Amino acid sequence: MERIDKLLASQGTQSRSDIKKLIKSGLVTVNGEKVRDFSLKINPEKDMICINGNPVHIQKYVYLMMNKPSGIVCATKDKKEKTVIDIIPDEFKRKDIFPVGRLDKDTEGLLLITNDGAFAHKITSPEKNIYKTYHAVIDSGINENDIAAFESGITFRDGTKCKKAFLRQLNDEINPLVEVKICEGMFHQVKKMLTVRGKNVLYLKRVAIGGLYLDSALTKNSVRTLNDLDILTIFVDELH
Repeated sequence: MERIDKLLASQGTQSRSDIKKLIKSGLVTVNGEKVRDFSLKINPEKDMICINGNPVHIQKYVYLMMNKPSGIVCATKDKKEKTVIDIIPDEFKRKDIFPVGRLDKDTEGLLLITNDGAFAHKITSPEKNIYKTYHAVIDSGINENDIAAFESGITFRDGTKCKKAFLRQLNDEINPLVEVKICEGMFHQVKKMLTVRGKNVLYLKRVAIGGLYLDSALTKNSVRTLNDLDILTIFVDELH
């Protein structure tokens, strides 16, 4: 059982004060009866709530997939830059959502957005070994030594050692496309790892998180809701 004003405000479309105004105006009903008490406790799984006659479908948690474009900051707020939360279409916006992990400003591709902290932790914690897959265009080809170095754990100049990662080349172009899989999310990690091996990244895109790949139907800036199968797919261990 939850307070009706708190429950409706948790959906993120309106503030708690706005919800109270709607209740005071008699525009909120529960099971067909007008509600006047802000503190009324209801069961969101059983009670039918309507605002101005329109049913409200209560969602405790939301899980979104975004095809993040380049030039957008992966944050909830930024005083100078446009963020991924800023570009979410209005129908998906809630006040409590945040990006899962990070994608650098100039990196494109798959980004998950949620309000479920436990879910986000499972994906971002290196100990959970959820690998993120990136496609990078680099300025020279790779060899077996590069692949072995990634699997052994790349070490940065400051002594930071990365966990086991995977590297493979996808084509034989002058500026080849490579695939990188990492289970961490350090700042500029993919670029820094490749730099250690003498490769400069010309373009970077995240294409998968765990077993979940970016929906090919999603254009840049687009967002869609994850279904239960999508969420299960994330945690498929495809590397072992």
